[in-house]
Amino acid sequence: MKIIHVSVGQPKEVEFEGKRALTSIFKSPVEGKVAVRLQNIDGDRQSDLTVHGGRDKAIYVYSIDYYEAWARELGVESLQISQFGENLTVSGSRDSEVRIGSRFRLGDIEATVTHPRLPCFKLGIRMNDKTFPKTFWDRGRLGFYLRVEKEGSLGQGDPIELIEQPEHDITIQKLLEIVKNGEPDDAVDAIDNLAHLDGGWMRRLRHIAKHETRKEN
Repeated sequence: MKIIHVSVGQPKEVEFEGKRALTSIFKSPVEGKVAVRLQNIDGDRQSDLTVHGGRDKAIYVYSIDYYEAWARELGVESLQISQFGENLTVSGSRDSEVRIGSRFRLGDIEATVTHPRLPCFKLGIRMNDKTFPKTFWDRGRLGFYLRVEKEGSLGQGDPIELIEQPEHDITIQKLLEIVKNGEPDDAVDAIDNLAHLDGGWMRRLRHIAKHETRKEN
């Protein structure tokens, strides 16, 4: 795996569908090495910390391997850099291959995969299509967040090296499938193995797992 682009953005107010919203989803690529702190990449700042940002959402990663499929489905020749609001556009990484809890070295930082993205209405603003968040969810190409464990710097072209992997086999894609399929046993297994999962994902898993509890009673 390798970093193709590093992108950052600051909060700005935009108008969409007759309403105004503050968003940092419009990001621009930066050149050279960029410092990475525990909360974010230098030059990047989240707009709404109740749902974005924090240690477990410090860096959003998306695979350039998905860009061709999106361009084809959207009927365009190409997409802009950081089209999906990601901080790191990377190659050689698919959601089916990345286990939650894996630890990577990127440049000279170290970071842990925390959870997939849950698309919100601001992705619709970025794509100029209010229905796009549902399309994004349905297609299942979500990307993932990183928690910074060791500060440092990274830049375009840096390799991404796997340095530690959990024993469970729950990948970014598998977690999405568990939530979509609604199998209680799988949800219980995910809860047991992903104790530090984001609240939004954990609520979904617990809702599914309740069916297993009721069945046992």
